[in-house]
Amino acid sequence: MTSTTSPDAAGGYGELRAELATLTTEAFRPELAEIDRLGTLDIARIMNGEDQSVPTAVAARLPEIAAAIDGTAARMARGGRLIYAGAGTAGRLGVLDASECPPTFNTDPSEVIGLIAGGPGAMVKAVEGAEDSKELAAADLDALNLTADDTVVGISASGRTPYAIGAVEHARARGALTIGLSCNADSALGAAAEHGIEVVVGPELLTGSTRLKAGTAQKLVLNMISTITMIRLGKTYGNLMVDVRASNEKLRARSRRIVSLATGASDAEIEAALAATDGEVKNAILTILGQVDGETAATLLAASDGHLRAALAATTGTTGTTGTN
Repeated sequence: MTSTTSPDAAGGYGELRAELATLTTEAFRPELAEIDRLGTLDIARIMNGEDQSVPTAVAARLPEIAAAIDGTAARMARGGRLIYAGAGTAGRLGVLDASECPPTFNTDPSEVIGLIAGGPGAMVKAVEGAEDSKELAAADLDALNLTADDTVVGISASGRTPYAIGAVEHARARGALTIGLSCNADSALGAAAEHGIEVVVGPELLTGSTRLKAGTAQKLVLNMISTITMIRLGKTYGNLMVDVRASNEKLRARSRRIVSLATGASDAEIEAALAATDGEVKNAILTILGQVDGETAATLLAASDGHLRAALAATTGTTGTTGTN
């Protein structure tokens, strides 16, 4: 049955369609109009070629990314939190990045948080209308008791998603640091945030399917934000994850390998150090390299805000050295 109600009268869809038509991420590519008639290998080659352009687009925004990370690290060092906010794919990527921080950097789940429009259920099933509400974003942030030491990252491929923009606007009004991550130039999200990061990856292989290049670009930038922030906070020693949480057999084996790489100690020394420090990798390394007991290692790390190099300097008068392995 044909509807007699025009889209414009029903909900302004004509205006929205016109807006979407201006976005790079929504652009139609006529040269790919018959991609469904190609062989599987040919399609895979095209997709692979498309993906190779993403790191270049990210590289063009590295100064903005670095500035945003420095601001984030400074606030987290004061006890602030890193909060991602987005809808759909963008929201899921934020939740994913946040969920990886506790096992990787031994952060508390309350320190890096992912908010997705519509709540946890939206991770697997779309919640109708959730992304269109700035008010929902404000309420989600209020539920976290947002402070001026927090950082809120609004994520939206289009740069126009009300939930992401609302999160940034609300956070900025509360004095929090704000970052707007999008994949279109001159976006509303970028304008709303203190740090606008616009990674323009161009039109998608499938028109408007921003889980593709745009999603990959967002994942790369979120990797940088969380990882480099944790490096700045002393969660690593060189390129070793010395704050890793050994919550399963693989991670327990990795913990021992990290101590070995950092110290060059024997297996027996490593086991003794981990036993003396309740399995804390960073503390174990300090007991070996600094020649201190477990209790002293904990005290030195607390005094250095968890920075292993600074704690080592307190025991040796140097910045610490890498192991022989």
